[in-house]
Amino acid sequence: MQKKESIQSVLKLNKLVFEKIEFNRLGFQNENELELEMKPNIFQRKGTEIYRVTLTLNGLKPEEYSFAISLTGFFSIEGENITQELKNDLISKNSIAILMPYLRSEVSLLTAQPGMECVVLPAFNVNKMLEGKLMGE
Repeated sequence: MQKKESIQSVLKLNKLVFEKIEFNRLGFQNENELELEMKPNIFQRKGTEIYRVTLTLNGLKPEEYSFAISLTGFFSIEGENITQELKNDLISKNSIAILMPYLRSEVSLLTAQPGMECVVLPAFNVNKMLEGKLMGE
């Protein structure tokens, strides 16, 4: 009998927390464009395969509202014979992709208020977002 290969990812999301959810009403609904700034931060606990990945999203719709959301996922890599390059890709790209639906949902909840247009975040190019970012320790 042939052993079935596992389809489970070696990247595990162990815990997810919103560290900050802030909303400020500045005025009434208007036609100004929503400006978004997202920053990822990735840290590895020294000597382990445990990672803390934080996405911080700041939004400003001038003269209507501003918001700030910080979401942190605690990840681990569980598996054997995994190259460092693969680990880096899993943490830098896949972990952010895993966190994005939670961030999208929270932005929609914050902006689904009377007198406002509900915001659904677009898909983000994670590779482009991470250009020039290095994993911290």
